[in-house]
This record gives sequence, structure tokens and C-alpha cells, in this order.
Amino acid sequence: MLQQVNGQSSGSDAHGRESLREDLQAFLGGEAPLHQLDDLTKVNPVTLETVLRCLQARYTADTFYTRAGCTLVALNPFKPIPQLYSPEVMQEYHTAPQPQKLKPHIFTVGEQTYRNVKSLIEPVNQSIVVSGESGAGKTWTSRCLMKFYAVVAASPTSWESHKIAERIEQRILNSNPVMEAFGNACTLRNNNSSRFGKFIQLQLNRAQQMTGAAVQTYLLEKTRVACQASSERNFHIFYQICKGASADERLQWHLAEGAAFSWLPNPERTLEEDCFEVTREAMLHLGIDAPTQNNIFQALAGLLHLGNTRFADSGNEAQPCPLMDDAKCSVRTAASLLRLPEDPLLETLRIRTIRAGRRQQVFRKPCSRAECDTRRDCLAKLVYARLFDWLVSVINSSICADPDSWTTFIGLLDVYGFESFPTNSLEQLCINYANEKLQQHFVAHYLRAQQEEYTAEGLEWSTVSYQDNQTCLDLIEGSPVSICSLINEECRLNRPSSAAQLQTRIESALAGSPCLGHNKLSREPSFIVVHYAGSVRYHTAGLVEKNKDPIPPELTRLLQQSQDPLLKVLFPADPEEKSQEEPSGQSRAPVLTVVSKFKASLEQLLQVLHSTTPHYIRCIKPNSQGRAQMFHQEEVLSQLEACGLVETIHISAAGFPIRVSHRNFVERYELLRRLCPGAAPSPHGPPPDEGRSASREALGS
Repeated sequence: MLQQVNGQSSGSDAHGRESLREDLQAFLGGEAPLHQLDDLTKVNPVTLETVLRCLQARYTADTFYTRAGCTLVALNPFKPIPQLYSPEVMQEYHTAPQPQKLKPHIFTVGEQTYRNVKSLIEPVNQSIVVSGESGAGKTWTSRCLMKFYAVVAASPTSWESHKIAERIEQRILNSNPVMEAFGNACTLRNNNSSRFGKFIQLQLNRAQQMTGAAVQTYLLEKTRVACQASSERNFHIFYQICKGASADERLQWHLAEGAAFSWLPNPERTLEEDCFEVTREAMLHLGIDAPTQNNIFQALAGLLHLGNTRFADSGNEAQPCPLMDDAKCSVRTAASLLRLPEDPLLETLRIRTIRAGRRQQVFRKPCSRAECDTRRDCLAKLVYARLFDWLVSVINSSICADPDSWTTFIGLLDVYGFESFPTNSLEQLCINYANEKLQQHFVAHYLRAQQEEYTAEGLEWSTVSYQDNQTCLDLIEGSPVSICSLINEECRLNRPSSAAQLQTRIESALAGSPCLGHNKLSREPSFIVVHYAGSVRYHTAGLVEKNKDPIPPELTRLLQQSQDPLLKVLFPADPEEKSQEEPSGQSRAPVLTVVSKFKASLEQLLQVLHSTTPHYIRCIKPNSQGRAQMFHQEEVLSQLEACGLVETIHISAAGFPIRVSHRNFVERYELLRRLCPGAAPSPHGPPPDEGRSASREALGS
């Protein structure tokens, strides 16, 4: 109560009122405590604006992780913070009685998944879905989680088993720099962008010790080998070779200082990822010895020289295109490095073999200049894709455990982020399609499933509306007609496909979809898809050809002639091996398109995810410049809207935090019944629907 002296407030009272006014303003303004809110369910009211202000306040205070109910929000700091990921911090989260009471961290999610596998009566496989747009920090997050599991899931008793475990962990961690060197590249939005998707399965035995791992990859962007967008780079490994090779290696691989290569744009840029020695050391630990490494790098140098092989127009259609004057040396060097005969290499690039008629007569037709360029690019993409797949198989053979030695797994999913560039083609369509599928998995598993479960159990619940991206998925993959089905159909038709014709087919067949947009001002044939993360315009030029991904059989036969030990492994001279275009006429089998293969691999991935208990980490990109201490509200706002974060917070705040099935609840707490002698015997069997969490109210209250 305020006291007055001679009709005036005392000095202390006046100070108290002033303090109260400041506290009230701070409370109403919501600014002061925002950086201290480690869970967005505590923000009041929960709106996009308040969530945005909270994240900005925490980012300004160098606090980059925030809980959002079932999801962890990870803001990319764009600067190294080694103390945040040290082994001491890992142990702190691992040994904490209640890690959730510590500050939010990716290690909180890692420890939760580990304890779930360890403590459940019936252990359930776990998975962590790391999502976000390109440059948001997904690769770094996955890398740190792997290091965390390597530390906490290794506690063998004997010295011998400790050394074995240490070797396994080191190999698992060494797979990262190798896969990033060969599968990542610098793009407009990210200096270390994953140009493939990967699902890493960390395998645990009954004692919850990591015994091995397995890597599954998805859709390597192999077109990048021969085609890089303006201001972008090729895969890191090419720059590592050119910058890190010794003088003797430069001589051996014909990589002179300052040499210019068409497929090596922006070589003057120096990135952290250009460290050649780290890649070589990691390959050595994975069992790839020095001679084999030398073969790999020599072949890659050969591809760089192949990219300098340029052709001139032929004045006579009956004659093959001549080489440009400065390309003669390049083709000779490429043939030498790939250990291919020079004349057959030139002939294969410039002359097409056609089989026709009932007797399958062979005709030789000189290629146009554009066709020569296409065949050259195809040769490079074929070699690189086979090499990448071989590396993945070597990694798996090095780190994968015997099936009998592990019982459960924790999966880490790191896929390409949502992409929208000035020019978008089949690669971006597949990447964004994958992101749509993962967003639907989140919607189905959490936003929709939880609310349906509450309603089914008769709990008092007000439905929270959310953005469901099923309409967009129907447009891309639906039945009977979708973008994927129309592109595949164009591949099957025995006629040339024009870009304008494909645009017209898509717009007319799918005109009723609200997720199909139109850009009448565009001069180039294209269509617009309204994705959950924003609208993207896809160019139809070259889209059908990319989907076919044709490999002329002459190229495969040429590579089978190589005397290089590595290429002999990648292209075995197997008489029974048939290229996808080898059969002709009525005996020709349907070609499996890129879209069809990618769709099938996505379905397999989602089946694995559905069989696990999923956890979600949403990586957010504070700005598109990749600069520290810069928070662009508009860019972050669009990401928050796209991933449905506010709806997630609403459901998490109003829902039940602890979810245990009736059966597990009864089995776990059966001993407590003895403390209540008058209590009736509890049933040992689950209710009719044993999947329901009937005990949630008591646990969540």
C-alpha cells in the first residue's frame, strides 16, 4: 500500500511506482523477457508476430535453439561457436537427469531419441527429420548429431571392445567429409549445399552401443558436373584437387597452376570446404588406400579436361563436327587420364549408332554440334554418378554392422532444402516434391493425427486449423493425372517433345488445381507450382529429356574399354549387362524415368519414417546473405508461415506433453498398485484400442 507524508508520496514510494510502471511497460511490450523464453509455447499470445519477436530477441542474444512444442527451432548463427558443441556439452546433456530442463539444444533431441531407444519396454526405432530451406544449417545439424551419438553411444567395458567401437565411430564420422566433398557444392544460397539427400541409420545393439551405420542416398544432382548456374560452383572435390594437389600430382593429372576449365567456374573463391587433406585423410580411414585415391582424382581431372573439349559446326551433315583448335589437346589429355583410346573417344562423342529394321541393321550418323556437347556431358555425368554410388557402397561396407549385431536404430534424415532459383528445372521439382512429402509427413503425424486422437478419446479439445499441403501433392503426384504422370507420359510417346507443348498439356489437364499458377508475361515455356514454402516457376525446356536421362549404349561400351583400374570396377565388361537404350523396336522395355525412380525411393523412405518415432528440427535461415548478427524479419516470417510453426505451438501448448500407451503405462507402473492395498487389480491387458494413450491426463496434468 502506498503511504503519503504531508499529502505527498515518499521517495521510496515514488521510486516503487516508477519501477512498477517500467515493469508493466516491459510486460505489455513483451521485449525484455523474450530472449529468456526457451519454449515458444510460453509466448502469449501465440501469433506469428510474437513468435518472430521472440526468435529475434534470442538470436540477438546469441541464443540459437528454441523449443516449439514437439519441434526444435534452430537458427543458423552463420559463425563458428565451438563451445556450443564441445564434448563437455555433449556429456552434460547425456548425463543430466532431465535434459529437457537444460537450455534447448540439438543435443536435447539427440539425448531424447537415445533414451527412447534405451528405456522403452518395447524399444521403438527413432528418427530425426532435419528440415529447412537451403542454407538454413541442416548439414551442420546432422553432422553435430552424428558426433553426439558417437560420444554417448560408446561405453564398452573392455579395452579391446573400446578400440573396436572407437574405430567404428571414427569411420562413421569420416563418412561426412567424403560425402560432402563429392556431393555438396556452393550455390547462390549456400556455400555448402547438399546436392543429394541422405538418410543415415545409426545402428545400436541391445546395450545401446553404436555398432555401425548405413547410408541411403537420394537423387544426386549429377547435372552439376557439366552445367553450373551463374555465380555457382561445381562439386567441392574438383576445387579441392586443383587447390590442394602437390606439384608432382599436378604434373601427373595435368593441372597446371592457373589452368582454366569450363566446368570449374569461380575458382578464385576460397571456401572452408576446399580442404583437400581432410577429404584424403577421411578416405584413408574408410579403407580407400592411396593408389585408389589417386585413380579417383586422376579420373576427376580427366573429366575437367573433357569439359574443355569443344566442337565446331560441321558444314556437311554427312561429316562429323570438327574439334575447336584449342580442344585437341584437351581431348588427348582427357583420354590419357581416363585411360581410354583417343580415336574411339572422339568417334563416340561425334557419331551416333542407330539400329533399325527387322534385322537390326546398324547405321552411323554424325551428330550435330549440340548433340556432341550433350554426349560429352552425358559421359561426364555417367562417370561421376557411378563414382558417387561406388563411394557410398564403400562407405557402407566400411561402417555397416552385421544384421545380427544390432537391434534398433536412430535415423537422421538430411535432405535438400526447398529451392527456388531464377531458373528451375527437374532437379528443383524433385527437391521441392521431397520437401512437400516431408511436410505432409509432419502434418499427418502431428498436426492432424494428434487432434484426431484427442477427439477419438473424448478429450475436451478445440480444433486448431492448419495449412494442409495435400492439394499441392495431388498436383505433383496425384492420380490419374498429375505433373509427374504428364512428364512421364511425354517420355513414353514416340515423338519429340517441345517445351511449349508440355506447358500446354500441364495447364489444360490440371487447370482446376488451386496450386497451379500461371505467368502470362513469361516468354519462356513454364508453369508455376504454389508450394507450401512459396511459389516456384519451373521451365519446361529440357525437362522431358532430363527425365528420360538417356545413356547412349556406345558411351557405356567405350568406358568398358578403359584400362583404368577404377573405371574397370565402375564399368565391368559384362556381356549380359545391357544399357537402358539397347533394345529397340517392339522388344524395347519401358524406360524407368528419373521421376519414377525418385518417387519410389521417397515412398520407401516414408515407410521407414512411419515405422519410427519421429522428432523434428526446423532449421531457419535468418538472412539470405549468410551474415552473422543479421535477422531479416520478412525472410524468417515466410519460413515460419511455410512450416506451420504457429499451429504446431498452439497444439503443443494445448495438448498433453507426456504420451504413453495404456499397455506400457500398466507394465511400467504395476508396482505402484501395491502401495494402494484397497485398489482393485489393474488389468494386465490393453484396452480394445491399445494404441490410445489413456493415461495421458494423469501424466500431463
